[in-house]
Amino acid sequence: MSAVALMDARSIAATAANGGYLTSASELDCWDNIPEYAFDVTPYKNRVYQGFVKGATQQPLIYGPNIKDWPELGALTDNIVLKVCSKILDEVTTTDELIPSGETSSYRSNPIGLAEFTLSRRDPGYVSRSKATAELENQRLAGNVSELTEVFARIKQIAGQEHIDPLQTEIGSMVYAVKPGDGSAREQAASCQRVIGGLANIAEEYATKRYRSNVINWGMLPLQMAEVPTFEVGDYIYIPGIKAALDNPGTTFKGYVIHEDAPVTEITLYMESLTAEEREIIKAGSLINFNKNRQM
Repeated sequence: MSAVALMDARSIAATAANGGYLTSASELDCWDNIPEYAFDVTPYKNRVYQGFVKGATQQPLIYGPNIKDWPELGALTDNIVLKVCSKILDEVTTTDELIPSGETSSYRSNPIGLAEFTLSRRDPGYVSRSKATAELENQRLAGNVSELTEVFARIKQIAGQEHIDPLQTEIGSMVYAVKPGDGSAREQAASCQRVIGGLANIAEEYATKRYRSNVINWGMLPLQMAEVPTFEVGDYIYIPGIKAALDNPGTTFKGYVIHEDAPVTEITLYMESLTAEEREIIKAGSLINFNKNRQM
């Protein structure tokens, strides 16, 4: 037999006084001299900070060593350059492959620290390649695109792109996977790509709406293509007029692969249905930016 007994405070006292034998408070005649209880709030006032409507907004928040802010995420530009930083041809890519669980959990409040584990079990070189691409974008924002001089020179040879302004062309990393996003709903599978320079996924299809929504909410483009990809890791993909393409989901548009040692090739891309709000989220650079803009 197993059982749980709930006892009132006086019966517990009676049991203790009776050497541990279960004793009801009603069996003892010793309760007449107990003083009336009066709650004293003083210890709580002295020990607990009462901050309601007394916020010290001028004081900086004190963070633990592993609690970090989200980095600033830029808004989308009209034209973009994607660097292929991973190409996964498995039938399905799970969220646990995109960002492993387990040892990574201690970095939940450290976006950049957590991102160091992105694709670590599937493509260990991805993080360094994506971070290098993020540095190219930082240089662009600082007015320097010298490392991509040859890439932009080849882009300007594409008909209609002769006058592209490199300084107004966002640079980001891209992951290609046949069918990404199967498995758990962890949004870090997308956010970890974004904070180290991710700007798009290209897929044949997305395994779950959940993962695709996370890609969108973190300001990345949920691109799709039906053809077998001919690009390789290290190639660049130039997509002109991406904002216009966002406003016409379901229609196809062109991307141009800048191969390292081969002529530029054309690919056909598309995005499935997007709500008006999802389109604005991607243009803003993230759901965080979208909500911030609405409050201004």
